[in-house]
Amino acid sequence: MISKLRSIEALFAGATTDGERNAADKARERILQRLALLEREEPAVEHRFSMPDLWSRTLFLALLRRYGIRPYRRKGQRHTTVTAKVSRKFVDETLWPQYLESSTVLEAYLAEVTDRVVQQLLGEEGTNAQTTAGN
Repeated sequence: MISKLRSIEALFAGATTDGERNAADKARERILQRLALLEREEPAVEHRFSMPDLWSRTLFLALLRRYGIRPYRRKGQRHTTVTAKVSRKFVDETLWPQYLESSTVLEAYLAEVTDRVVQQLLGEEGTNAQTTAGN
């Protein structure tokens, strides 16, 4: 899963060679350079994001911090709200697409782990309820 997440980061960094795709640090540096360029072109504005669960929020906060963006929450905002000042273009072209793709990978991993734990602990398939016809 970690290698998948690094590959996603490399993809959004615009990596062009196999070596770059495998180098998470280089990918991060390229994204930081892109962020700095975009912030010179357009000002950072406040964005509010609503995260559906703890895992999504944790992932999103980690992405923001990884790129030097300070997340915060205003008094009275829900715990599911994350606010950050960042350029709209960076959000639209890099941050949000990377979050969505990373979130998909994380959700699949968590579902797999949950199913495995339920199966080992209870000896049951935990994913779906049985479907029946009628009332």
